[in-house]
Amino acid sequence: MFTGIVETTGTISAIESEGTNLTFRIESNMASELKIDQSVSHNGVCLTVTSVSDGSYTVTAVDETLRKTNLGQLKVGDRVNLERCMPANGRFDGHIVQGHVDQTGVCTNVQDMNGSWLYDFQYEPDESGNITVEKGSICINGVSLTVFNSQPDRFRVTIIPYTYEHTTFRDLRVGDKVNLEFDIVGKYIKKMLGNAYFVAGEAVK
Repeated sequence: MFTGIVETTGTISAIESEGTNLTFRIESNMASELKIDQSVSHNGVCLTVTSVSDGSYTVTAVDETLRKTNLGQLKVGDRVNLERCMPANGRFDGHIVQGHVDQTGVCTNVQDMNGSWLYDFQYEPDESGNITVEKGSICINGVSLTVFNSQPDRFRVTIIPYTYEHTTFRDLRVGDKVNLEFDIVGKYIKKMLGNAYFVAGEAVK
């Protein structure tokens, strides 16, 4: 389990094809602290460390992961957001993030607010019925954020200067594809209720 609080970024230094899979070599100041078989979130995708060397390590993404995330679009030189799994005695600073991307979305607008940045995202509603709620949580490329202007197929987030400088949000441009993991609590509630909705505090079919 992760929290969506990015520890650092890494840079893709090599990409190798192995059948339908891609193996990424990533340079990061966190590499020396990693070990083989460890789970690390890469742009919100949980991947297993397969080798570690001086200043870098490798992970492999299978075809299913490449089809459902933006990892297949990564190029040598691109940066990725990195987070190790949450320690049992650690602080829960973000929200529950599984590292299982639900679907991708597209950045539709970036607005510099002279002290913060507004980012708008749009996604295709699908059979899973992924939704956001006002002031709820969303994980974008591995970053835990708060939603506002929530609509059935789009939403907005605010990025503070620290997040802008220490994640890949500063690299994000209009038209870029992002990984979205919707709030797990909301997904469980929606699954239990099915097509029900709430009126005056009561579930109604």
